[in-house]
Amino acid sequence: MDDEEARIRLLDAAEALFYADGIQAVGMDRIRAESGVPLKRLYRVFPAKESLVIAYLERRDHLWMTSLRDCVTGAPDPVAAVFDWLAQWFSEPDFRGCAFLNAYGELGAGPAGILDLVRRHKAQLRALLAELAGPGRDELADQLLILVEGATVVAALDPGPTPARRAGEAAAALIRGRTH
Repeated sequence: MDDEEARIRLLDAAEALFYADGIQAVGMDRIRAESGVPLKRLYRVFPAKESLVIAYLERRDHLWMTSLRDCVTGAPDPVAAVFDWLAQWFSEPDFRGCAFLNAYGELGAGPAGILDLVRRHKAQLRALLAELAGPGRDELADQLLILVEGATVVAALDPGPTPARRAGEAAAALIRGRTH
């Protein structure tokens, strides 16, 4: 096993464990055991848990944003497509809310690199929503972000598509109210 294979195996294990059980609840030994990567190689690839957490969140950010962007690109109603995408995500059997909000909830203003990554992820999401809202509609982009984040938190407590559908209805009402 080379370092790249070890990295992928460690990230796969970390993502599953951190997302399901929380960052603080999962130790490096558990990640090592789950991944099958020897301890020496684990610490060569990720010298500290913080570096593994950052890599996990960076990978999750890339996959999450790419999936969402792919869903809305070319959609007849891109804003509605955001909430349809959320409804599907909220219905996944392993859905546990937003990994970034979960990390912030656990670690607070802890490691600066992690907090910066959480903020960067939310800024990217807001930028995408601003694109979808259209030029000069910053207030609408902020409102859409609040609807997305609120629906995600509600769905974390009660998984399923309903929070996304309700937030999508609210988004449609906001947009209708702005065009009349």
